[in-house]
Amino acid sequence: MGFLGVTSSLSGRRWVGPSAEVERQAEAIRQETALPLPLCLTLARQGVAPHEAAGYLEPQLRDLLSDPHRLKDMERAARRFLEAVKRRQRIAIFADYDVDGGSSAALLLWWLRSLGRDATLYIPDRIDEGYGPNVPAMQALGAEHDLIICVDCGTLSHDPIAAAGCDVVILDHHLGGETLPAAVACVNPNRQDESGELAHLCAAAVVFLMLVEANRQMRSEGAQGPDLMALLDLVALATVADVAPLIGVNRALVRQGLKVMARRERPGLVALADAARMNRAPDTYALGFLLGPRVNAGGRIGKADLGARLLASADPAESQRLAAELDMLNTERRQIEESVRASALAQAEARGLDAPLVWAAGEGWHPGVVGIVASRLKEATNRPAVVIGLAGDEGKGSGRSVAGVDLGASVQRLAAEGLLLKGGGHRMAAGLTVARDQLEPAMARLAELLARQGAGALGPADLRLDGMLMPKAATPELVTDLERAGPFGQGAPAPRFALPDVAVSFAKQVGETHLKATFADGLGGRIEAIAFGALETPLGTAILNHKGARFHIAGKLEINEWGGRQNVQLRLDDAAPAAQ
Repeated sequence: MGFLGVTSSLSGRRWVGPSAEVERQAEAIRQETALPLPLCLTLARQGVAPHEAAGYLEPQLRDLLSDPHRLKDMERAARRFLEAVKRRQRIAIFADYDVDGGSSAALLLWWLRSLGRDATLYIPDRIDEGYGPNVPAMQALGAEHDLIICVDCGTLSHDPIAAAGCDVVILDHHLGGETLPAAVACVNPNRQDESGELAHLCAAAVVFLMLVEANRQMRSEGAQGPDLMALLDLVALATVADVAPLIGVNRALVRQGLKVMARRERPGLVALADAARMNRAPDTYALGFLLGPRVNAGGRIGKADLGARLLASADPAESQRLAAELDMLNTERRQIEESVRASALAQAEARGLDAPLVWAAGEGWHPGVVGIVASRLKEATNRPAVVIGLAGDEGKGSGRSVAGVDLGASVQRLAAEGLLLKGGGHRMAAGLTVARDQLEPAMARLAELLARQGAGALGPADLRLDGMLMPKAATPELVTDLERAGPFGQGAPAPRFALPDVAVSFAKQVGETHLKATFADGLGGRIEAIAFGALETPLGTAILNHKGARFHIAGKLEINEWGGRQNVQLRLDDAAPAAQ
């Protein structure tokens, strides 16, 4: 039985409400804290005990930040880094071309700049060089530098690191193999000999912990290190953009990082926010959907180092120029993405969307957008998805997974079995290179490995709800209370509530595919709602052509600011006909 009796909504989903255990926990939290029940339900769903509620609502980084020494090689990595700084050795930073890599590199550059030092930034070209260190680049950097720091890459790069000819330190978070490269240090919470308790950290968080350890070593010698709290805006951006789960220390890093970002002190992020036309305080949506894609645009279809250079820039004029270029590239990226998405979806549908793996491959598909298109296929099917661009004898692809299915481990196993030329990643995302003549057997084998993890048994995703609200209860004060349980994102979804048995009092099309509506409960309660892209689905059609029908509706509450006024708006996710 679905919540409010909804077993198949207008989007084909079953509604699932809070379990009896969560409801009991929520009531216990309410009795101990006198907090509003919707907030208590959100806390209980996150596994918060009554005595932990106050601390959870005000997370302190000092209480949650892990001891850097819990990661293997951390002390050695920081010591070698500081040795290079003290001896004024030449340092190069080899970073991945995505937001996490760019943010990681920028963290090191800002820290070094605070001490009057600098480093060479190197970002490989996605198309010409591919992901991670390569032998020619590492040899060239090694000939001119004493230390190379690989960030957000390097854990599987045995040959390139051996060819460097100088010391190498790796700060990464991608899945490690059975052996590690011959580096001075390899700090990675996803090494096979790690416990896995910090596996949720992105690379920028690993870099931040290394800088914490570096500052600690400096203090032990009577020196003062740079201000690390001021760098948390970069860590927050990377954590959200890399879709790291917002649990534990990640939640505190992002929460504090958003406060730092709101001060508008980093020229690159200020210029990027202005280019993205952000008109409110930064939040996880802004990081994931406004800023992150623009930083990524350079690595996807433009110059690979644009994003990292912007994040590291201290010059407002340079920042504005770089941000404008990235904004333009992001627009171009969206156009390329849409073309590939339509072709990939048609191909995947022809192959069948009920398999353990949804995949598509096409001639000349741009490597810079295949990951985004894989995300779209994953979201549409609730199955792991891989999209591959073919060129010559090879295909380069990217995959995205769903909760409970470890895509990175399966891709890594495929590479070990020789069905891929190269492959790696983490639980939710992976990259691969495959020979054209091995494409079909490789995808068949990957589907088999994913099926063993239960991917083929997944149906349409249930819509999980935190409870039921009446429109009059959806006040600005409640939204403010709920936001205290955030930030929300991967691993910590925003609270979603059902509003039962409401009528459509107003509905209109907004733009090409969006829906704006007002719902009333007949008891004097009303709530406005927005549903993006709804007119491409049965949801939008049913609401727009309601003919007096009543609905149960479900979505997330948010504050809408317009004309200097604030009111509560429902981000409408789903609806179902109410019993007449």
